[in-house]
Amino acid sequence: MNMKALVQYEKGSKKVRIEEIPVPNELGPKDILMQVQAVGVCGSDLHIYHGTNGFYVKDRLVLGHEYSGFVVDVGPEVKLFKKGDRIVSETPIYVCDACVYCRSGQFDLCPRRLAFGATADGGMAQYVKTREGICHHVPDSISYEKAALTEPASVAYNAVAHHSRIQPGDHVVVIGPGPIGLMCLQVAKLSSPGHLTIVGTKRDSKRLELARQFGADEVIIVEEEDAVAKVMSVGDGFGADLVVDCVGISATLQQSLEMVRHGGQITKVGWGPAPVGFSLDPLIQKAATLQGSFSHKYYQWENVLKLMDRNQIDPMPMTKVYHMDDWQEAFDEMHALNHAKSVLLPNG
Repeated sequence: MNMKALVQYEKGSKKVRIEEIPVPNELGPKDILMQVQAVGVCGSDLHIYHGTNGFYVKDRLVLGHEYSGFVVDVGPEVKLFKKGDRIVSETPIYVCDACVYCRSGQFDLCPRRLAFGATADGGMAQYVKTREGICHHVPDSISYEKAALTEPASVAYNAVAHHSRIQPGDHVVVIGPGPIGLMCLQVAKLSSPGHLTIVGTKRDSKRLELARQFGADEVIIVEEEDAVAKVMSVGDGFGADLVVDCVGISATLQQSLEMVRHGGQITKVGWGPAPVGFSLDPLIQKAATLQGSFSHKYYQWENVLKLMDRNQIDPMPMTKVYHMDDWQEAFDEMHALNHAKSVLLPNG
């Protein structure tokens, strides 16, 4: 049996199309076959589509790593899930289970990790094969469209709730109102910051309006005012307790160093391939912490689903839903910043 899938058929710009490919039908002992009901478009999918990805992807790739659906078949040793269960799957289709990171429960850091939609075929298809160890039950109150965005919400949870320190009353700055930035904003809001600021550009105007809706106290547009001076004018004038850099380029890291207070923290979530190109001495002078954050952990998915169930995290206001056949429009509108997030319905 065949299925529709969105495939990068060769490396390069716009080498993506819908193809008919076989449904995965050979299940290992702990494998699960999911019928995909919704799949999110990530910025990494846009980079692959435009041929600008700075990370390795395998030849001939089914895109997508943010997806939800229901179980249609299970391997003989699967115990936690059965046919018909509503589920969402994490991204690492393979980890070695033998390295120091796997043995200490840090599967997200396994150096042999294979990930859906990059080093393994992903979820922009009508069916996908995953494994029991990375699946989660989805409460009935959460739509498939919302559940598909558990992954970016978990990236934000890992960055803000796990790697960062927020005390009630702190001044928190989020740089970049992309999907991850907006999710970081929602997670930060749960810690009752005293002042929550988001920084963006004129091109981000629609997404910055969403940031206000998600609870930002202040929106800074960098072409219109000095972001660093604006941040330093809040409170005691020493700067932000926490800066979450969701852009990742050299300019925003330098900006983060300038606006973080002495003893404060910068959590870098965004990727940037260019060299830094400036001195990191202010990090030393301020005795500030620069922390990277990557991926997510199992318990964080469970917590995000609980928060989604209670509508304390809700990515849907920033999301537009498309049929799979309209994938190019979904990609192009998201790339043009007409909205923050696109979700495809492969079986809708």
